[in-house]
Amino acid sequence: MAASSGPEIERLIALLAKLPGMGPRSARRATLALLKRREQLLTPLAQALADAAERVKTCSTCGALDTRDPCAVCADPERDAGLICVVEEVGALWAMERGGSFRGRYHVMGGLLSALDGVGPDALRVGSLVARASAPEVTEVILALPATVDGQTTAHYLAERLAPCRVTISMIARGVPVGGELDWLDDGTIAQALRARRPA
Repeated sequence: MAASSGPEIERLIALLAKLPGMGPRSARRATLALLKRREQLLTPLAQALADAAERVKTCSTCGALDTRDPCAVCADPERDAGLICVVEEVGALWAMERGGSFRGRYHVMGGLLSALDGVGPDALRVGSLVARASAPEVTEVILALPATVDGQTTAHYLAERLAPCRVTISMIARGVPVGGELDWLDDGTIAQALRARRPA
């Protein structure tokens, strides 16, 4: 960016460039759009960011983000307290909620075990998951972790840690997506779909 643009603009570009999916070029375009539409975009965005920074907190029960603690899901009496769905991050929880098909509770791990990145069990919310799964009303823990090496490693570790809790431990199914065509899928997805087949 040219020095004549001013340090405020350069700072805005640099901060936007740190967001996932945003590089320097995308950040410059976003900055220009915000500055061109100050009243419609920039000012409301600045207020929304300030409100979020002040009010959003981490749920002490499940690890989700909300403006209250416990979060809306944990506080909802209509939710099935016997089911806990374990997800890697809050984004996965939001994806599950978009579908609207799960009516239990969640547990956000805060990451995955990764020897390469130096992430061990102490860095994740494992202890609180085991404590929650030990509650008498919990009957099943669903592991909804990514189908990656780290995701599978984490799932196996959690299954071992949860074994003494006497709950059913299940994993979400993997394979052919609804509307998916076989010739567009990778070999691993097809192999997993065959392993997870069920009676028609």
